[in-house]
Amino acid sequence: MLSTSFKGHPIHPILVVLPLGLWTFALVCDIAALLGGGPGWQTTALYVTGGGVVGALLAAIPGLIDLLAITDAKVRRIAIWHMVLNLLAVAIFAVVFWLRWQAPDSRAAMLLTLLGVLAIGRSGWLGGEMVYRHGMGVQQRRSSES
Repeated sequence: MLSTSFKGHPIHPILVVLPLGLWTFALVCDIAALLGGGPGWQTTALYVTGGGVVGALLAAIPGLIDLLAITDAKVRRIAIWHMVLNLLAVAIFAVVFWLRWQAPDSRAAMLLTLLGVLAIGRSGWLGGEMVYRHGMGVQQRRSSES
């Protein structure tokens, strides 16, 4: 079975932490800016949004390889929805980056950031479904390791 791992640890879940954290922090920056925190928060939101897009595209490579290895039809459907939501989130945040580049105080960028964070939250839920309910990327312990 084709999958991506390093020393038994799946690579995709390792890589997704960075864009998820960066995009969530962009939302925190937006809230800080709305509360009068100054233009530094808007600048930070621009850069963490862009970093999240780059990180997500890197995480998508092993994610796609793992998706292609799924043989169970039910898990594959979940994985496809997970991928669709993630691609939607990348598109949203790419637009957010462009909007922030054009106008750092864009209210549309702030609203789209919230929408993007909701999308990655739902996608993360589906990722959890695959791992915790269906055992994707989980190696069974051998009895001698107990």
